[in-house]
Amino acid sequence: MRSGFVGVIGKANAGKSTLVNVLVGEKVAIVSPKPQTTRDAITGVLTKPEYQIVFVDTPGIYKAKNRLSDMMLKTAETTAKDVDFLLYVHDGHGGVADSDISLMKKYLSENIPMAIAYTKIDIMQKENILADVKTLYDNGIDCDVLPVSARKYTNIGKLEAYLAEKMPEGDKVISEDIVSDKSERFMVSEIMREKLLLKFGQEVPHGIAIVINTFNRQDNGVWDINLDIVCEKPNHKAIIIGKQGAAIKEVSSFARKDMEKFLGAKVFLTTYVKVKEDWRNRPNLLKDFGYDE
Repeated sequence: MRSGFVGVIGKANAGKSTLVNVLVGEKVAIVSPKPQTTRDAITGVLTKPEYQIVFVDTPGIYKAKNRLSDMMLKTAETTAKDVDFLLYVHDGHGGVADSDISLMKKYLSENIPMAIAYTKIDIMQKENILADVKTLYDNGIDCDVLPVSARKYTNIGKLEAYLAEKMPEGDKVISEDIVSDKSERFMVSEIMREKLLLKFGQEVPHGIAIVINTFNRQDNGVWDINLDIVCEKPNHKAIIIGKQGAAIKEVSSFARKDMEKFLGAKVFLTTYVKVKEDWRNRPNLLKDFGYDE
């Protein structure tokens, strides 16, 4: 039996959360086209008869712009030092920049075994893959590079087998019936946040928090969920609500369907939109919204 922890690191929007979800086989991290989607180090657990891999999906690495993003960077840094193996997820479709090489070298210097998952190969020319791998090796990136596509499941089985072999020998570290260390309440809030990010694209930035006020299962089995959508500006509130409430009704409907799938039961969902200006820089609100330092 082999078991251990894999820290999933890399730049924002490289496809880390998508890759973890595909490897684990369950949705444990939200996914949107926007960078900086993941805010917490979310653990996904893959358990097979011969091995167990615990994935720690970290927030994407980018330049901190506020107190919240600074906390997210610290989360990524801490995670990278407390695992058995590092999986650096690189967006192959974006080529290889000097900043990519610098980051890879930084994590290689931590003396923790590391490999590179070269993602999104389904939307790029194959000759570019070989050229990029050569560029990495020529610049001193001395670790295995594994081309994959999470969307097309290309080489996902090979990546899983590779990571399993890198785990130390030992018993399971987490009960085999667990796929994530996050609560149902947390995952429901993440589902709501994901739908908002997908719905509004560039109209509303990442200054959205979800606060769950009520999370109860009634005697008839229906979940009663009441939550606040917190944004930073009045015009963001107007966008989220939409004309005559059409936008919030649509996004809430999509979220409710995913919540029902996740919880395995009907959901009665009530949503409110509130404004808390500059909440990402206000320590008291960060704590209230679950982003405790």
